[in-house]
This record gives sequence, C-alpha cells and structure tokens, in this order.
Amino acid sequence: MNYLEINNVSKTYGTKKVLDDISIKVPEKSIFGLLGPNGAGKTTLIRILNQITMPDTGQVMVDGHPLNPDDIYNIGYLPEERGLYKKMKVGEQAIYLARLKGMDRKEAEKRLRHWFMKFGIAGWWDKKVEELSKGMQQKVQFIVTVIHEPKLLIFDEPFSGFDPINVNLLKHEILELRDKGATILFSTHNMASVEELCDNIMLINKGEKILEGGVHDIKQRFKNHTYDVVYKPFDGTGETRLTISSTQPNELISDIIKKGELVSFNEILPSINDIFIDLVSSSNQ
Repeated sequence: MNYLEINNVSKTYGTKKVLDDISIKVPEKSIFGLLGPNGAGKTTLIRILNQITMPDTGQVMVDGHPLNPDDIYNIGYLPEERGLYKKMKVGEQAIYLARLKGMDRKEAEKRLRHWFMKFGIAGWWDKKVEELSKGMQQKVQFIVTVIHEPKLLIFDEPFSGFDPINVNLLKHEILELRDKGATILFSTHNMASVEELCDNIMLINKGEKILEGGVHDIKQRFKNHTYDVVYKPFDGTGETRLTISSTQPNELISDIIKKGELVSFNEILPSINDIFIDLVSSSNQ
C-alpha cells in the first residue's frame, strides 16, 4: 500500500514552471529519496506536502485520502534551514512545539526527556537555545520533528552540519522510525546516504521527473557490464587484478580459469552519484 501519492502535480511561479506534472508513489513504511540539483523543484514539492503552498493542478493523497489541514498532525518536517527560537529555554521550546502538534504537556515532556537522554543532551533542558552548538540545536530540532510519532516524516538534508558519529546516530534513528511504521521522504545531496538508507528514489530536474524506482533496480538498469576480477596466474607471479567489460560473464570466467586460479569475480555497479550526474548532465544539454 502507498502511504503517499502525488498525482500529476504542477506549480508555476510567474512564467517559471517549477513542477511539471509530477507523480510519485511512496509505499508505507519505506524511505523514499527525493533527489535533484539545486533549483530542481524539490523545495516546492515539500512545501506543497506541508500545505505551505498549493499546487496549480494535481492532487496529493495521504493514507488513502486527499491531503487536508488535519494531516499536519500526522506529518513531521525537518527543514534544511533550522528555526529554533534562540532566547527560549530548550525544554520549554520543545514542549511548545510538541503541543502545536496536538500533544498534551505531560505526555510531551515525558517523551522529550526520553529523547533528550537518548541523544545525550539531557543536561541542556534548561539552557537557552543560543547556548547550544549548531549540532546540539539540530538534535533538538530532529527530536521535535519526530516527538508526536507522525506517520509521515519529511527530512530535508537531515545530516547537514553533523559530525560522522552523530550522522550515524541519526541514520540509526531514521531506520528505526521506518521499522516502527513511519513513511519517510528524504531529500539530500549526499548520495552515499541515499544508497545506505533509501528503498526507492525519484530524481527531478527543472521541475520534471527523469528517474524513479528502487535503488537496487536502478543500479541494475544502468550497469555497464563491468567486472572486477582477481586471479592467481599459474606461473606463480602473484595475484592479478583486472577491470574488464564483457556482456558474456560466463565466457569471461572460462577464459580466466585457463590462466590461473580465480580468487574473486564481482560485477561493478554504478553508484547513485554517478547515475545522478550522468542523467542531470544529459537533461541539461
């Protein structure tokens, strides 16, 4: 079942069409990568999902019904540009933001203190936001995004500004949120994270969809029949590593074992980063 469906959505600002007949289906309990270069239309699409703006044409369906104002309580949005109030105390602000999502104060504080402990920031509850480092502030923003346990989570560059240890912490939490039932829309320029986290992706450029599908299926679709081969020649000269292109892998293996002992034989698949660059470059020509 698809938790989120975007059907033939278009949006124009002035004379510029920023989204052109975009349709995607996001299966429930999955992580969907929304990819594209700067100016591709990703932010506009995210704004439509958050009902900050409305599409000119098309429809957004959430959990089987047209998107409506009440759905805001089932959506968590972590924007690329963080927006906490610098002068407020951290705990006070987190409770305030949780209550905006429909939580009562007692339950909000209980969940928040649990998350603060998990993220190692319990001691910052009574500090002002301006006293926190950028990374600490981002942890707080992540927590208030997920605190009301929304069914749909939208993360826009969630790892921006984090060190590798905290990136791994967030990746673990994102995967756990998916496993607990959340559907996640994930926008980033970090293609390594896309390969690691996403089940499916869509690539847009200049407001148009140019690629969609499962990460594994897309990599298979764009493979160029290149193999990494390691073997030990019979003449005893030591291991030899080769990168070979061939559309007949069985014949290639037969040729190698005539020369020596086959140590490893692996197909080299293109990275999502390489596919991204090639397709965007081609569509810009």
